Amino acid sequence: MLPVVALVGRPNVGKSTLFNALTRRRDALVADLPGVTRDRHYGVCHLGDRPFVLVDTGGLSGARVEIDELTERQVLLAIEEASVCVLLVDAQDGLLPQDRAILERLRRTGKPALLAVNKTDAVDPQAALAEFSPLGADTTLAIAAAHARGLDALLGALQPLLPADADAGESPGPDAAAGIRVAIVGRPNVGKSTLVNRLLGEERVVVSDVAGTTRDSIQVPLERDGKHYVLIDTAGVRRRARVEEAVEKFSVIKTLQSIAAADVAAVMLDAGEGVTDQDLAVIGQVLDAGRALVIVANKWDGLEAYDRERCEAGLDRKLGFVAWAKIVFLSAKHGSGLRELMRAIDRAGAAAARELGTADLTRALEKAVAAHQPPLVRGHSPKLRFAHPGGDHPPTIVIHGSRTRNIADSYRRYLENFFRKQYRLEGTPIRIEFREGENPYAGKRNVLTPGQRRKRQRLVHHNRP
Repeated sequence: MLPVVALVGRPNVGKSTLFNALTRRRDALVADLPGVTRDRHYGVCHLGDRPFVLVDTGGLSGARVEIDELTERQVLLAIEEASVCVLLVDAQDGLLPQDRAILERLRRTGKPALLAVNKTDAVDPQAALAEFSPLGADTTLAIAAAHARGLDALLGALQPLLPADADAGESPGPDAAAGIRVAIVGRPNVGKSTLVNRLLGEERVVVSDVAGTTRDSIQVPLERDGKHYVLIDTAGVRRRARVEEAVEKFSVIKTLQSIAAADVAAVMLDAGEGVTDQDLAVIGQVLDAGRALVIVANKWDGLEAYDRERCEAGLDRKLGFVAWAKIVFLSAKHGSGLRELMRAIDRAGAAAARELGTADLTRALEKAVAAHQPPLVRGHSPKLRFAHPGGDHPPTIVIHGSRTRNIADSYRRYLENFFRKQYRLEGTPIRIEFREGENPYAGKRNVLTPGQRRKRQRLVHHNRP
């Protein structure tokens, strides 16, 4: 296991910016606003002599608001599992009492800690270091995370503090386990973070009744029944007209990126509210990305028998266009229905990664055409000659033939349903691509020989009245 280094500090001191700079990725959401990060975000830093897991945490504001208290709990969990802590302070704000309180808390843990004075690109670095010298930190460094200045010195100071034993510290980052990547998406406050915590069996992400608690996409590895997964907890997607803050716009972009990077998308909806227009919009985003789909109806335990019947009828009526997707009824709060959910995810992930053979696809295509001929195109029947695989996630079938450009959409859907039934592809969309060979005589003019021209003239003269 790799050692763990936790980044802690007040809100808006540049922890997420430093996290992205050290991991050489843009996984953490960065904005010039305090309190953007609320959950623990893990990444691996390969810079320096030894790699280590880096943990981006939310800001410790000291406020007694519910969200701040939940964020502080996540920071304390990160400090507890870390081998080394890096306290970030803001050179432009100067030394504040909250910085001193955080450093005292780190000292009580007995773990080594570094003091990194960030945002020194706009001030004198030596003056900034002198201002924070009363804290009495063993190692104080001046950095500018936004411009990647001072990172070599920071890594050089971190390396000697990392545990000598390779097994020291935990490595809970997403790279620790490979498996099906599951993006949990949906509207705000439908229970996405609650489901992640219930599957993990721990308080991994912040859960609150306040809509929009999750702002960034958090990747968490999961091992269940001997199988490996990577859960991606995403921010809620509201209607575009209601998205006003810039941070929320970036959160929606991160959610869409998470859908594209996942193998299976679990779209959560509130069973009590039924299928809303925004739920349909989220499902549409999943279909556009070509991801496998599982519909998750949450808060099922709080419904009466009549409400459950009405919910099932609404799902059947509004989700007919994704009838191939499995619908799972569960309660993320109490944990009922989790086994059915994981089975549906396994089947959808396996179907999306299914490898199909050319010979087998061609035989299936012949059966489909024999059972139902394609409709005529301008009085001529299209000829579908053979098929071959065109990729996975989603399974793509390329069909070659003639007069395929104007084949009706209804026949395309017929072929999709036929192949789905033939190969038992549950939970994943299927893409059918038609390829038509080029006409070798297209654009070429037929030049008549002298004998053909004389014959043509005789025929014209003969047919004149």
